[in-house]
Amino acid sequence: MKKMHKRVIPMFGLSMGVTLTMLGVVVLIPLASLVVFTAQMSISDIIETITRERVLASFRVSFSTAFIASLINEVMGVILAWVLVRYDFPGKRILDGMIELPFALPTAVAGIALTSLTSDKGMIGSFFARFGIKIAYTRIGITVALVFIGIPFVVRAVQPVLEKLDPVYEEAAGVMGADRSRIFRQVILPEILPAAFTGFGLAFGRCLGEYGSVVFIAGNQPFETEITPLIIMSELQEYDYSSATAIALVMLIAAFLILFLVNLIQSRNSKILGR
Repeated sequence: MKKMHKRVIPMFGLSMGVTLTMLGVVVLIPLASLVVFTAQMSISDIIETITRERVLASFRVSFSTAFIASLINEVMGVILAWVLVRYDFPGKRILDGMIELPFALPTAVAGIALTSLTSDKGMIGSFFARFGIKIAYTRIGITVALVFIGIPFVVRAVQPVLEKLDPVYEEAAGVMGADRSRIFRQVILPEILPAAFTGFGLAFGRCLGEYGSVVFIAGNQPFETEITPLIIMSELQEYDYSSATAIALVMLIAAFLILFLVNLIQSRNSKILGR
């Protein structure tokens, strides 16, 4: 007689219905609204809207700063995760909790704080100003803000993998004569690489759509430091919903493609490691 396994959450139909309902309300319906409003425009109007010189300049600013910030987060996030997992030191729990600060802190508060710190009269900005380096109201400032809000994604993606990684393999590699760099490349890196790619994709997607923490430090100079979310907000304030959704749709497609590519690379790496 076949033994019946009890489910922790009973009634699969009801559970799946609630899941699909929440997914539709929170994700699918808002995304579908972008397509609906954009469909009110002709193809030529959409192309004209998203290829305006000011819009293209904002794309360059948003994509370049988001990509650079995500690369920085990739490196620094792995280092932070490594320190939190492999070392014990006073204040470790506090530092681990502070990683979540960008999630809990209102983005406007973060933007004002970063602007105050990195302006020419701020604590950090005044130091760099002596060398002729301006941070606030430049693309450097935008990148700094995006690093702040994106780094938790990489840390939290890599940290659980490092916690499960048995140090015995590293010790065995060391006994066999491998140096530290080779141990990292051949033992540690293949294990954390899929998680690191996931963190990169999540951070990049978040950085692309970030508005609150960037709008203060950017300075919003057209063709220089004006980000795409600000262009979208400007179109909405002028009640040009079709143009706003057309521009937003480009950002959505770009974020989706990045996440899809990252997941594809992660899947292939997992298959290679599983062989």
